[in-house]
Amino acid sequence: MKIIITSGKRKTAVARAILKPGKGRVHINNIPLEFYPIEMARWKIMEPLLLAGDDIRNQIDISVNVKGGGVMAQADAIRTAVARGLIEWSGSEELKKLFLEYDKTMLSGDPRQTEPKKFARYSARRRWQKSYR
Repeated sequence: MKIIITSGKRKTAVARAILKPGKGRVHINNIPLEFYPIEMARWKIMEPLLLAGDDIRNQIDISVNVKGGGVMAQADAIRTAVARGLIEWSGSEELKKLFLEYDKTMLSGDPRQTEPKKFARYSARRRWQKSYR
């Protein structure tokens, strides 16, 4: 039995996906993808599955564990983990090219992080206003 474990990151969200033979079910933190509460995040997660097609999607069950970050960061992390897993599962260069043409961050990730807040300021860059001019 073939089992593949992949991971994806975005900001502070980390997703770990486990792909194994099955009927095409996708669970995120033990919640089926069809019942995932945020619709935009659901569509973002479904992108690699829709691009891969029914023949690959209906062969595997995907279980994803994600933590950290916000809703969309988690969705991006899940999307990356699932896309990497699908490529490893199928072993197809065409699928990899398709994902890269569609969106490069689907496989490579996005290294941007929030800048930390500095002491004696309101935020990372904002400073006190001067009113004497």
